Amino acid sequence: MPTRQSAGSTLLWAVPALLVLLSAVALTALSTPPPGRASRPRSPLPAAAVPPGSSPAAAGTLLQRLATADLQWRPRSEPLPNGGTRYVYRKRPGEPDLSLAEIKALMANPPRFEAERAAISDLWSQLQRLGVRLKLEQPRKSGAAGEWDPAARTLRIKPAVVDKGSVEFARVLNHEAIHVAQSCSGGGISATPRPLGLPQQLPARLQSVLQQPTYARADARERLLEREAYANQEELQLGLTLLRIHC
Repeated sequence: MPTRQSAGSTLLWAVPALLVLLSAVALTALSTPPPGRASRPRSPLPAAAVPPGSSPAAAGTLLQRLATADLQWRPRSEPLPNGGTRYVYRKRPGEPDLSLAEIKALMANPPRFEAERAAISDLWSQLQRLGVRLKLEQPRKSGAAGEWDPAARTLRIKPAVVDKGSVEFARVLNHEAIHVAQSCSGGGISATPRPLGLPQQLPARLQSVLQQPTYARADARERLLEREAYANQEELQLGLTLLRIHC
């Protein structure tokens, strides 16, 4: 019977575009490792930043970095000094613990995140066509992972978001694309955003997100705009659809 060991939870980034709590979980099975098997350390993620801007080359570099960052979401096994094997995986908020059989199945057929990267590529291209500048740089708003600046027609995403992988980046980009559509609904790309009338039911893990310090001075209208974006950011095709309808 495997022994479940929790490696704890780490708050990696709490931001206006997404509140993400990542957990590392380890399962230990008492089994004999193959002869000569050694533990291999994971390769560090590349440190080079994607060049700011919205060129096709920058988009291609971004997708390559995301593909590398996605490797951290693949379960892995590690031999233990006592002859056992430890299975380690990461999970997102709200996801159930995996059984040993489920972990081994994921190791045999690891997640590829192709749908998320396709959504990112489609959104990136559509925003380019609309004349939006996309920059991987620190947002001007304190504590933000992403921000839409309609006056400058610029969408900024914190470079560290890339290192969280395709799922997190897709949600942040989709969140900000919803804000762009809100601007278009308000009169144009550079207009003050206005609500779109989208569903506002927040996922359980995001119920308290609007209480974060980032929104301490937000008025009722801004909170409504953010609630719309948070409630729908995981519908990765929605941002693209809204851009096509309103812009």
